[in-house]
Amino acid sequence: MEFRDLISARYSCRAYRADPVPDDDLACVLEAARLAPTADNRQPFGLVVMSTAGRKAELSRIYGPGWFVQAPLVIAVCGEHDRSWKRKSDGWSSVAVDAAIVTDHLVLAAADRGLGTCWVCAFDPAAAREVLGLPEGIEPIAFTPLGWPADAIGTRSRRDLAELVHRERWS
Repeated sequence: MEFRDLISARYSCRAYRADPVPDDDLACVLEAARLAPTADNRQPFGLVVMSTAGRKAELSRIYGPGWFVQAPLVIAVCGEHDRSWKRKSDGWSSVAVDAAIVTDHLVLAAADRGLGTCWVCAFDPAAAREVLGLPEGIEPIAFTPLGWPADAIGTRSRRDLAELVHRERWS
């Protein structure tokens, strides 16, 4: 798929079929996440791939809407704070930005394979930590279901480019 077509085709899917995701499709999506650029190439992230079969109640503690556990898989993108690049001047950590880039690569690779995703950050962090068994220093940053869409892309609005782009200074 051409890149412009791919970024137009990707949408926040909120209805999934229960059909399994083939291993080669999952591998492609995970490989795209692995190849995502990160600050100083430190790769301060880990992915937790969870089957929803038999775990829907437990996973719903992380995020409640029913569509979240309709897909056969849910993927968590977690940040590793000790591994992240820190800016020397103020100690700012790249972990959240790196995890966002990883998530974006993951959802675009999924869309390229015809799979649906929906980037979720409105989750319960305490429940996520517990369900994922995360050790200290590992932070859940984003989740997405991964599966075959049972809905279709709807109308999306986007701000005009002129509202988003500033030249030389913020104006």
